[in-house]
Amino acid sequence: MLNEFLLVGASGGNQLALGNMLFVLLSFLVLLLLLKKVAWKPVTKMMQDRADKITRDLDSAEDAKVTAEKLAAERQAQLQSARGEATTIISDAKEAGAKQRDQIVTEANATAQALKERATVSIEKERTEAMNGVKNDVAEMSVMIAQKIIQKELKLEDQKALIDAYIEGLGEK
Repeated sequence: MLNEFLLVGASGGNQLALGNMLFVLLSFLVLLLLLKKVAWKPVTKMMQDRADKITRDLDSAEDAKVTAEKLAAERQAQLQSARGEATTIISDAKEAGAKQRDQIVTEANATAQALKERATVSIEKERTEAMNGVKNDVAEMSVMIAQKIIQKELKLEDQKALIDAYIEGLGEK
């Protein structure tokens, strides 16, 4: 290009080339100013807006990550708490079941003991009644036997005396 410039200057068109060069330079400067005014500010603003948006997105992503970690920690703590409560509930239920079992066994033993005592009392009462019944039967049989023996051996006078003595004895009792 320098060669062409020198060639143009040697041929006598020095002013024309210098004018063209000034025109091109001036046009270039005007174009730069127009680009700066019209395109450069919007492009740089757009690039800055994009950079700001990316920064905000990164910040919000970091915040979301921190929040997610906090929530995960809270859920883990709640899970541990729920497990602890479940363990407590299970142990309480086992203790209540054991107490209820012991109470039922105690009540069953008490009921069995009461039934045994009632049966013993009932058996003793029946035995006593049976013995009294047997005694009465034996006494009646003895009296009947004694009467038959006495009737054969005692005379009428002796029987009267025996009856009178018996009646006197009843009167005294």
